[in-house]
Amino acid sequence: TQSPPWRLTANRRESHDTVTLELEPPEPFGFQPGQFNMLRVPGIGEVPISISGDPSAAGPVLHTIRDVGAVTHALCSARPGHSIGVRGPYGTSWPVQAAEGGDVVIVAGGIGLPPLRPAIYHVLAHRASFGRLVLLYGARTPSDLLFTSELADWRNRFDLTVEVTVDTAGRDWHGTVGVVPDLIGKAAFEPENSVAF
Repeated sequence: TQSPPWRLTANRRESHDTVTLELEPPEPFGFQPGQFNMLRVPGIGEVPISISGDPSAAGPVLHTIRDVGAVTHALCSARPGHSIGVRGPYGTSWPVQAAEGGDVVIVAGGIGLPPLRPAIYHVLAHRASFGRLVLLYGARTPSDLLFTSELADWRNRFDLTVEVTVDTAGRDWHGTVGVVPDLIGKAAFEPENSVAF
């Protein structure tokens, strides 16, 4: 049976080609960090999109989407009030419970950060159960970075290390230039007592 469509409550631009959709489920919905939903636009098609929000938060379910094809273009162009078909959640979750007691290292590039963001939220919500939390994130250019205000907020926390790099940048970029693996050697964590996502 076809489940009732979800209502789009907000469409927030994250970068020049990426948006976050806030979708209101018609009934209570839960997911584990790392799972995805199938999002459907009638008459166009269906695509798998990672859930990018906080698994413990009530309210809209977040999906961050890059505009790369017909279905994703239709999703990225959708306006509040539109209905979106949703099936899920699907997929294996990140093994966050297995990481308890040790350091957690999150390594992401570009659109790879949205599927990892729920794992960050989980660790932050259960902070006492984990050692260090390190986020190493990179993108092609500064304009390709996602969740920039949240990254800034996270950088101001005492219990989370955030390092960001870009492949290329102009004079207005004052951060690190290079690829994400270059950040690993500089990050403070205990490799023998760490789980990397």
